Amino acid sequence: MTGSSGQAEKKGRSKVRLPFDSLILCLAVVLAWQAVTYFGDVPAYLLPPPSAIAERIYSDFGLLLSHSLVTAKEVLIGFLLSIVISVPLAAILAQFPLVERMLYPLLVASQTVPKVAIAPLLVVWFGFGLFPKILIAFLICFFPILVDSLVGFRSMPKEIAWLARSTGASRWKVFLHFQVPAALPNIFAGVKVASTLAIVGAIVGEFVAADSGLGYQLIVANGSLDVTLSFSILIVLSVMGMLLFALVDLAERLALPWHVSQRS
Repeated sequence: MTGSSGQAEKKGRSKVRLPFDSLILCLAVVLAWQAVTYFGDVPAYLLPPPSAIAERIYSDFGLLLSHSLVTAKEVLIGFLLSIVISVPLAAILAQFPLVERMLYPLLVASQTVPKVAIAPLLVVWFGFGLFPKILIAFLICFFPILVDSLVGFRSMPKEIAWLARSTGASRWKVFLHFQVPAALPNIFAGVKVASTLAIVGAIVGEFVAADSGLGYQLIVANGSLDVTLSFSILIVLSVMGMLLFALVDLAERLALPWHVSQRS
């Protein structure tokens, strides 16, 4: 009992200490960055110090916030749309091998085309509005969720399905009560990967054609050689991606506490 309680206490301490360890590492990187730019006399147009970036974020907070809301809208809609379509499609492919053999090669082939290459076509087809950015974010997020979800739906041992069917359970009940719970860890893994890619998709769309959003503002900053503003936008994008990842991780912890406890 004493040993088990000691191990539990040790795990609890590690969980509590982990975010602080990350913060300490980030703080060390920022301090090293500041020291290199200050003592190395690095020009601000090459590498601005963190203090200048923080000051710029504070002074241009309203500008960055307005463009961040536009990008966040594109990211969230494209990200959620990819989940809504990818997970059910993976479930269908797992249930019907013939459909999988027909569609899966086409899905793989569609992912070999760079999204940067088709972004101008999407703008020509759908105009300069919000939809092309959402569609690019969706296309980038779609495949990772689909692949991980498909692996998850296949992860249930066949013996469990045979046992459940022998007790009179229907195919739908086997899917709902056994196959879906077995697939959830893989689904969340794919969603986590896609949460970081959604930012990339929205920015690619804004690079091609936009008059608002952080991607558009980044082009403006680069065009005017405003390196400090460029770094400020990159910091905001990183924070946005980490927040989305943290929300997915929180959802996983709430939905799968048993899986999280085993992993930790």
